[in-house]
Amino acid sequence: MTESASSTPVNLITGFLGSGKTTLLQRLLGDPALGDTAVLINEFGEVGLDHHLLERIDDTIVLLQSGCLCCTIRGELSQSIKDLHSKRERGLVPTFRRLVIESTGLADPFPILSTIRADPVLRHHFRLGNVIATVDAVNGAVQLARQPECTKQVAVADRLVLTKTDLADSETADALVAKLRRLNPSAPLWRAAEDRLDAAALLSHDLFALGGKSILAQRWFAQESRLILMSTTVTGTATASTLLRWSSTAPSTGPCSACG
Repeated sequence: MTESASSTPVNLITGFLGSGKTTLLQRLLGDPALGDTAVLINEFGEVGLDHHLLERIDDTIVLLQSGCLCCTIRGELSQSIKDLHSKRERGLVPTFRRLVIESTGLADPFPILSTIRADPVLRHHFRLGNVIATVDAVNGAVQLARQPECTKQVAVADRLVLTKTDLADSETADALVAKLRRLNPSAPLWRAAEDRLDAAALLSHDLFALGGKSILAQRWFAQESRLILMSTTVTGTATASTLLRWSSTAPSTGPCSACG
């Protein structure tokens, strides 16, 4: 089954360590626009949900005052999504019309996106939506030069959020924006310290379109899709979800030339 607008969109919030993903998520969780949304995070404690909390449904799911479901990832991401969908179908959790995933800071985003498109169960019920990447205005240039994961996060993004602009001088921030534009010329960019950030703006028009990505991003996506396809057709090899877990710790091949 191909992706369609009737499937549940999956939005990915990605960004390198310390770039402000969790801070952005905290700002969005109180937004009424997320009232029909489920959010998958790594740990409840990292986000700080006490002032948003309405009801604890079980050990892994809480209901927030906005109506948003917040869930922790236990084990493999693909299974966490399937479990959440099963609970929705059985009426064990409120209906949600969108799923937001917060990735770890070291995660390559392409295995996450490819898994959702390749898994036959997931792609029947879910489709890829906007990818939002946070970038640290103070340390972003160094991270882009040294960390391939950071480069990939920027390249695949549909929305870029530049954080800590209040801590960086204008020359540093402008130079970083120029680098971001070389990697991803089409993604709208917000400066978190100055611009209004709301869920409607960041998540609107969220039908993932690989054709609008850079050639570099399309190449990475094709490579990852081939890996996952191979893993699901050879008995005894890593599954797509194992590849997903492995991707956050596997060594990378080095930075790309577009970041210089």
